Amino acid sequence: MTSATHTLLYIDDDKALARLVDRGLTRAGFTVVHAASGQQGLDRLAQGGIDVIALDQYMPGLDGLETLEQILKIPDAPPVVFVTAAQDSAIAVTALKAGAADYLVKDVQGDFIPLLQVAVNGALRQSSIQKARDEAEAEVHASRDRYAALAAEREVLLREVNHRVGNSLQIIASLLHLQASTTAREDVKAALTNAMGRVAAVAQVHRRLYTSQDLKSVLLNQYLDALLEDLRRSAEGNKMSRLTLRAEPIEIDPDRAVAIGIIVNELVMNAVKYAYPDGAGPIDVALKAEGDDLVLSIADDGVGLNVKTDPRSTGMGQRIVSAMAAKLDANVERDPHHAGTRLVVRFARANTPVAKSTNAAAG
Repeated sequence: MTSATHTLLYIDDDKALARLVDRGLTRAGFTVVHAASGQQGLDRLAQGGIDVIALDQYMPGLDGLETLEQILKIPDAPPVVFVTAAQDSAIAVTALKAGAADYLVKDVQGDFIPLLQVAVNGALRQSSIQKARDEAEAEVHASRDRYAALAAEREVLLREVNHRVGNSLQIIASLLHLQASTTAREDVKAALTNAMGRVAAVAQVHRRLYTSQDLKSVLLNQYLDALLEDLRRSAEGNKMSRLTLRAEPIEIDPDRAVAIGIIVNELVMNAVKYAYPDGAGPIDVALKAEGDDLVLSIADDGVGLNVKTDPRSTGMGQRIVSAMAAKLDANVERDPHHAGTRLVVRFARANTPVAKSTNAAAG
């Protein structure tokens, strides 16, 4: 690893030995610069252009260890090979612990010079590897910082998108509510109210995401509570005074939350319209985990299956429930033991396919 571009600073007060080192390492391709004391070495190092240092221990003024301490305070200091005539192993250990790249014992005849060449080459190689490692680590840290900045920016943008989408959908839902409250035709009022509920179900997901710390999931108990509150404020709200929710705090991805919300909207509105022909009655929405599955139920104590299909029913609700159940890979079944109507929607907590059965009735 010798090269004319490598400049060795040899710090030693023995001028005769310094000439031997100069001669031997120059033949090996190095440029050798001599400093006769620790302070001279530090002054020359400050001028720049030094690739590696060979440093003697015993010198007037600053000794080798004191000089080494000053060298290592310099940013990006060249590697140092500690050279001394002393056989004291304690000095070697101290030098290496202080930060020297290598250590060797010199002799006055210069027989150590080939060993010095090997040590200097090793120190340069080790320094090169360390610099490459440091640069790679710096790049990794910089990349992480850039990624973190981009992720933070993306999160802000997603929150803003969810905020704007949620607001826009809420405006649409409010307009539908206003239109429904001003029309005299019951069929138009019902259609507009149903449309409002469907829009509100989607809007609530975006509102949950905007206010949540996690943009990748929605807490279903909070989402369904807000959704049912929207339904209570709808044109049919006077029939929902006994609408209740029992839901566990379960997280789910936003797309599936929308499907769940739309199913709840359709089945609750179906119960409001058809379960209690003579007025209002209790409607219970429940969500719980059973193993790897989630179980959603909407129940009423109304007329159940002992009533003919209402002629106002268009079947749109049933088609929407079937479509959303297919999106969830869900089973939708009636509870045959419930006195009124209880529909049970069972689907996997994770988005994995299960057998589908969507023979539910909705108005």
